[in-house]
Amino acid sequence: MTFQSIGERYLLYAGWLWLIPHLVYAQGTAPTFETKVNDKAYTLAGGDVAKGGTTTIGTVVVPLKLAFEAKGAVLDAGADVARLLRSPLFTPFAFSGAAKMQYPDAMMRTTFPEAADWHTVLGQPEVKPVGIRVPVGYGYVLQSRMSGRRVGIVDVEWLQKELFRLVPKQPGKLVIAVSHNVAYYALGDATVCCSWGTHGVDSATGNSFVLASYLHEAPAIVQDRDVQPVSQQLAQFMKDPLNDPLLDPRQQGRPGNRFPAWMRPAAMKPGDQGNCGGTGAASTYFLLEPTDTNPKNNFPASRAFVAGGYHLENVALLGWYTGTGSVYSFPDPNALRSPAEACPERGRRRPINPKPTVAAVPLSGAPNGHKLIGYWAGYGGPGSTIPMRELSPQWDIIIVAFAIPDKNAPEGTMLFRTPGGLDKEQFKGDIAWLKSQGKKVMISLGGGGQHFTLADPKRVPNFVASVTRIVEDYGFDGIDVDFESPSLSIAPGDTDFRNPTTPSIVNLISALRQVQAHFGPKFMLSLVPEGTQIPAGYPSYGGQFGSYLPIAYALRDSLAFMDVQDYNTPPLQGLDGEIYQAGTVDYHAAVTELVLHGFPVGGGPKQMFPAFPANKVAVGFLTGDTTPTVVSQAMDYIITGKAPAGATYKLRKAGGYPGMLGAMFWTIDADRRGNYLFSNVIGPQLHRYQ
Repeated sequence: MTFQSIGERYLLYAGWLWLIPHLVYAQGTAPTFETKVNDKAYTLAGGDVAKGGTTTIGTVVVPLKLAFEAKGAVLDAGADVARLLRSPLFTPFAFSGAAKMQYPDAMMRTTFPEAADWHTVLGQPEVKPVGIRVPVGYGYVLQSRMSGRRVGIVDVEWLQKELFRLVPKQPGKLVIAVSHNVAYYALGDATVCCSWGTHGVDSATGNSFVLASYLHEAPAIVQDRDVQPVSQQLAQFMKDPLNDPLLDPRQQGRPGNRFPAWMRPAAMKPGDQGNCGGTGAASTYFLLEPTDTNPKNNFPASRAFVAGGYHLENVALLGWYTGTGSVYSFPDPNALRSPAEACPERGRRRPINPKPTVAAVPLSGAPNGHKLIGYWAGYGGPGSTIPMRELSPQWDIIIVAFAIPDKNAPEGTMLFRTPGGLDKEQFKGDIAWLKSQGKKVMISLGGGGQHFTLADPKRVPNFVASVTRIVEDYGFDGIDVDFESPSLSIAPGDTDFRNPTTPSIVNLISALRQVQAHFGPKFMLSLVPEGTQIPAGYPSYGGQFGSYLPIAYALRDSLAFMDVQDYNTPPLQGLDGEIYQAGTVDYHAAVTELVLHGFPVGGGPKQMFPAFPANKVAVGFLTGDTTPTVVSQAMDYIITGKAPAGATYKLRKAGGYPGMLGAMFWTIDADRRGNYLFSNVIGPQLHRYQ
């Protein structure tokens, strides 16, 4: 373990206060020092600014050769090393007309503008190539049919562990591991996507490291270029060198710097899910800089600073987080013109659901086979839960969320409690009233964040008995299956979706058949897979990718419908061979047609997932990250075949799919709070199709 000796001195300038009275023992292999701002200590990479001088950080560049088991694709960063070393990360460049410096050195000197004769430079690296095989279930490759260019999607925690299984401790050095055209997902869940890498201290080896992608001849959908991802993660390492990326960012007391909780800058908010960036040097999970604009499910993107023909990330300086100094971003000082805005305090009571200020559009016309489907979550306590009698009449199918695993009962048991603030008998009465109005009311099982598995067949009777009891007690018309990653994962060696062998999947199919058999043919059964669980089975089949395919195939004749979540999904590929990101009409059309048209599982010709009946297919939307315009255009395109202006994906079936069921929304509650923003538009649209 290395350490940096810190002088006992004060340094006060430009609003900065430095009080360093003790030794700090670094937890990584690269040199660090501690400083105080507003009486709070922060650890930064490099040598003590108060002592001046030049600190050279030894580096080991590790080009990664990733061989993907899915499709046999190889993404090799070997040829990127020479380009990386010519970039301003290693080759000095005159930023803002100043003396030539490396990017991290210039960034740190901009952070401390009054520091004289103080530099932090990256040493000439050793280059140690590493090859890693990416098994099915840990990543896949998307290749544009038009350009032939490829981009990989990989589990970042898994790759970090594999990397440092092969790279031993590097005392006194920083490991810079470089992948080629690869984006990453976190928490072992491909719906938590995408970042360009990670950084910090590897807990297994103690290595200080940066893991990032070099982008060279990437598909056109990738907006960042060349060294931008590496500069992003390297800058974050300089600001937060002791971060342990394998620990849950929500965990209290985890190593690394913790800044005052910051809001995403207003100019960067469009399309961003949630405005609070967190308390780290970058956003939680996706490690986006405050200057990045892309939300969950997309490749990160931001306006680059071009230097010597290379694209560099404009990053927030320490003073942006702490509200000190006068320059808040680097290299472009105008990227962030004011310090961070504080996030609202946590723990505030959920506001009482306001009464809508507009009326719900009445339901009119005869049934036409198209349905508006919504999840009623019933959030809140007394006075804030919306009675189901007050829902818009546009909703045809109401799915109550959720029945969850009962942790105090035998394994396999599901539990449902009447939402807070509602009397059970009144709630049951509301369900009966909705059914009398011609609505269908179902109970959803699982939900995000709930881990559930029937891997042991002994759990099946508990599941069947508990679900049957819930349905009978409340009078539900059926059940909706929402077991998300990692509850369902295809086991290694299970390669045929038509004949699954994974116990949790085989037993779940059996259990659902038993429940349906108990209630008879009119009992409704629906599936709500994430994007990883159905359409991601096109580029790769295994693990979480395509995990609902065997369930959908086995139950296709008895299913009422299936609505794929178009909001919990990484970038994916359409039948035209092009890559699409969530949130666009093109994406909704492309991934929905995978289900409507059928597709080769794993991209190979041996197994075809057959076309699903159109009247059993719905598209799932999230009210918080789409607009009525996008939803309306997507539904019109899929149903009628009439493409809106700007759409690039062309349906395989030119006339569209007139028999398609409709649209699903999470949540009915949010739609009502938003003055029926979606139900007043999409409901009438669906109900007037001929």
